Amino acid sequence: MTFSFRPVPDDPRLADLVERLRGYLDGELAQYEHDNGITHTSRLSRADLEPVWKRCRALGFYGIHLPEEYGGQALSYSELAVLKEEIAASGRVLGHSVLGDMGGPLRAGDILRHATPHQLDTYLLPLVRGERACCFSLTEADAGSDVRAMRTTAVRDGDGYRLTGHKVFSSAGPFADFAIVVARMADAEEESYSAFLVDLDSPGCRVTDGATPMSGEHIESDIVLDDCRVPAANLLGEEGKGLRIALGRVTVNRLLHCPSAIGAARRALHLTRDRALTRTVNGKPLLALQAIQHKLADMAADLYAARSMTYAALAALDRGEDVRTEAFMCKLFVAESAFRLLDEAVQIHGKDGLTQGHEIEYLFRKMRMFRVLTGTSEIQRNGIAKGLATLA
Repeated sequence: MTFSFRPVPDDPRLADLVERLRGYLDGELAQYEHDNGITHTSRLSRADLEPVWKRCRALGFYGIHLPEEYGGQALSYSELAVLKEEIAASGRVLGHSVLGDMGGPLRAGDILRHATPHQLDTYLLPLVRGERACCFSLTEADAGSDVRAMRTTAVRDGDGYRLTGHKVFSSAGPFADFAIVVARMADAEEESYSAFLVDLDSPGCRVTDGATPMSGEHIESDIVLDDCRVPAANLLGEEGKGLRIALGRVTVNRLLHCPSAIGAARRALHLTRDRALTRTVNGKPLLALQAIQHKLADMAADLYAARSMTYAALAALDRGEDVRTEAFMCKLFVAESAFRLLDEAVQIHGKDGLTQGHEIEYLFRKMRMFRVLTGTSEIQRNGIAKGLATLA
């Protein structure tokens, strides 16, 4: 693939989707954010987001990756990645709501295939239509990379369960209707975890303000469960299979986070190139300085490498190949190279790059987070080493 700030897919159908998506992002959605004063640090409400969910559903973007039976276009992973990259490259604050990342079908992941007809009708199909929203509650204060250290427990209670525990960093929690909660089965003889659909207005369930991440976004909540009763009908999949459900798409999810980081890095490079062209020092543009030229060259090379390896791994995934090791490699390289790129972008922007409210400063903080979120760089290195040890 060639290098471009606005790449055009070879496939005409995908190229048309990208063009329509760009039109919405740069036009209608940009105007919506402007008219409502929405910034990256706004405390978003359900009233802010629901119109975007429903509008994007009407335009065919919300849940576009889903099978046709659910109103989607059954996109391949590579096609979905292209759209995710475009959204991140647009710089739109509400970009996370266009395809359903924030509380929608992308947040729910692959759980539709585990759901019963009751769960589909009550929870997941309304979610797909933009009528309901969910959050995913797995992480705890002392159970991040080591999810088996979780302390949230589920106890059988007649025809249901009682859940007790404290989940943190539940993205979309502030405006979700229900959570997908993974809990340890307290009365199991062996280590066992189950997944549940928990209505967030249930007795014994509280949604509290979560810690504000360094990005400044208010999109996280803590989910506090105190003897919260959940009916047996809300057990997702089989009892004891909760971690398998929660982590079953971990390779896919790890890869699909990369295009968003690539899109953000692409935008940062574009803004920085423009800055170097227009900012003058001693009567000459910054780009006339060889030191700046070399920085931009390294930034572009890192971005091209990150993008190329990610889409190569996604293409292999679409072919049905095992890309677990490649997914670890992509997450590691994309996270580290995107952060290096943003560090240089701040340097070239000077004072503006250090100023809160400037887009480059925000992207720097966002990319710093990506080195930890969805698996730290150290976890990725562990996975790569394990994969290397088993190679023929």
